[in-house]
Amino acid sequence: MAARRILVDLLGFTGSRGGTETYVRELLPRLEERIPHARFAALTGRAGQTRVTTFFPGSVQIVPWVGADPATWALGAVAATDVLARRHRADLVWAPANFGPIFRGVPRVVTVHDAIYDEVPGGLAERAQRGATSLLMRRSARTADQVLTVSHAAAESIRARLGVASDRISVVHNGSTEPRPQDDPAATLAPLGLPQGRRVVLSVGNRMPHKNFPGLLEALAALPRAERPVTVIAGSRLPDPLSAHVERLGLDRDVVLPGWVSDAQLEALFQVADLYVCPSLVEGFGLPVVDALRRAVPVLAHDVPVLREVGGAAARYADATDAAAFGAAIRSVLADPPDAATREAAQEWASRFTWDDAADGVAEVLDRALRERR
Repeated sequence: MAARRILVDLLGFTGSRGGTETYVRELLPRLEERIPHARFAALTGRAGQTRVTTFFPGSVQIVPWVGADPATWALGAVAATDVLARRHRADLVWAPANFGPIFRGVPRVVTVHDAIYDEVPGGLAERAQRGATSLLMRRSARTADQVLTVSHAAAESIRARLGVASDRISVVHNGSTEPRPQDDPAATLAPLGLPQGRRVVLSVGNRMPHKNFPGLLEALAALPRAERPVTVIAGSRLPDPLSAHVERLGLDRDVVLPGWVSDAQLEALFQVADLYVCPSLVEGFGLPVVDALRRAVPVLAHDVPVLREVGGAAARYADATDAAAFGAAIRSVLADPPDAATREAAQEWASRFTWDDAADGVAEVLDRALRERR
């Protein structure tokens, strides 16, 4: 059988886009052995050229006019991906980061992680950009041959918000990252300057509106000063946009904003955390929730279907839009932490989400698309 060519659109890869990039880093090295009759090639921009080659199982072409900004990434997906796919004689395009070409052309599978741009439009200043992104996602999903997504909650949102028929959507859950404990977490975290002798709450994510970190800060401010934990909110450029909220609420001694942290520092933060908090209003999956549970860290999440889907009975839930109620829930979990048996059950739950299983599911969808193409 002649090798089938799969072109992977990684034009938006920068190394700092969170869960969508974890997705491709974990899956692509695993897919080569699962689709042995396929050859992979990638497109990426200037920001990805030194990063993509470290994990991609095939040739990588740089599109030099695509930078780290969303505008050139979107232009590349719309104007270049299908043209280059034809030039490479690709049998299939896979766009794993929410959108790709918006017209029908070379057969295409697109992974739509969520419909957040439709569900949480953000403030006035953000709506134009988010509206344009939503339009591209909608067109890309509707013209794709198949749509992959990462949770049943996201699939329902894609059906309702983007207008994609259910029979064209395949759900493949993400995996969780295997723990890599640090021998000396205190030394690893020393550069972050965490206050000593206090309970630690951890939360991770970018600063997009749906992450609801201002809501988390309001909940912390609702706690009596003497009962506030040290809360670390990682995952942002510096200076952190949350700094103004921290200052306004008088949380300077209670909140640490370290920016982007290394993999080793994140592992160490999980090791010292007494609680992981996910205040997100909506998610496609919620990777840090599963990663925290797999490390036996108690989890408190906003009470929405997608976080119940991935957290199950292993996490606790409260309304993160109610500062007093969410603050009280944080205080309650810290005061009454789960026992050893409950933590073990949480680890068992989270361990069901593996990247090997995710790779099996994605490979099945890509292989089916190749067979239909043939």
